[in-house]
Amino acid sequence: MKNRTTPVVMQIIPELSSGGAEQGCIDVADALVKAKAHAIVVSHGGTRLSDLARVGATHINLPVHSKNPLIMWRNIHKIRQLIKKHNVDIVHARSRAPAWSAFKACEHTNAHFITTCHAPYNFHNNTKKFYNSSMSRGERVIAISNYVAQYLHENYGLDEETLRLIPRGIPMDRFHPSLVTSERLITLTREWRIPEGKNIVMLPGRLSRWKGHHDFVKALSLIKRKDVFGLIIGSDQGRTEYRAELEQFILDNGMERRMRMIDHCSDMPSAYMLSTVVVSASTDPEGFGRIPVEAQAMGRPIVATNHGGAMETVLHGETGWLVPPSNPQKLAQAIEEALSLTPEQRAILATRAMHHVAQNFTKDHMTGRTLDVYAELLK
Repeated sequence: MKNRTTPVVMQIIPELSSGGAEQGCIDVADALVKAKAHAIVVSHGGTRLSDLARVGATHINLPVHSKNPLIMWRNIHKIRQLIKKHNVDIVHARSRAPAWSAFKACEHTNAHFITTCHAPYNFHNNTKKFYNSSMSRGERVIAISNYVAQYLHENYGLDEETLRLIPRGIPMDRFHPSLVTSERLITLTREWRIPEGKNIVMLPGRLSRWKGHHDFVKALSLIKRKDVFGLIIGSDQGRTEYRAELEQFILDNGMERRMRMIDHCSDMPSAYMLSTVVVSASTDPEGFGRIPVEAQAMGRPIVATNHGGAMETVLHGETGWLVPPSNPQKLAQAIEEALSLTPEQRAILATRAMHHVAQNFTKDHMTGRTLDVYAELLK
């Protein structure tokens, strides 16, 4: 039994795999342990369990990934049992289905319920709007961007008394140019068979249609410079038909010799250092978007689509370029501008971008402000 003076925080997330929500969950668990609190994470497992164990948090496996109403109902009882067994002070849900179970489980207990909303969830009818509303039912609701906060305010009436704006943060002890060794760069260059003397234009992110890969391929086909080589980095996560479609699109646009698709990269800081320009071409607005922030932290010029979280993380004309979504012509134009920077201009942009991230979007900022929200409730 934990000492009652030790705060106990239980985070609930569908699975611990790759993704910003999952990384944020692990980062907060790490901060809780360092603050001498008891950190519990409830999920259906995943590839990041070893990372959670490494920071000293407790993992409990439940089928909280399921949207099956019967399983969600059973999870209420199981989560309530965990709250009582571990004397949980705060339950922090990070996704819609587990948020419903956690919200109901907290009733008739002393546990506070909070949520983090990671995206402006779409709805086309009142039933879906009601389902999405689980993310608005916390005593405190954390929004990862102003864009998400506005969504919650407009659709669920949340005000500043309930809402807390806490942008995602990246680990500066990992994403900094000085930390990437030449050996790591050489390893990636050989592994990916990158041609010598080329300017690398890179689009990272999982293979999903809304990430804008088609616009990226089309934009590069419009750039006639022979020294440009494109990289698409990201797993298809089982979307093999989309991957095949994208490979055919590359062929149809005559780009098979000018770009390459990389399935996965476990060393993204080195990947950014290999690039001359980084692109985030999402056709739908992202709740936050890690790629523009990571690129800026590494001092790389970023070209991103002008909607969603990118509007808050990229300073147009200062740390990167913002272009209209689904517009390959404007995307190509901005990439060419970034490629045309002189060494001095590039150095100025890099310094400005790195400072911008260090001031606003670090892991320490994110975890510190999240723990402040916990402290609010515990008082």
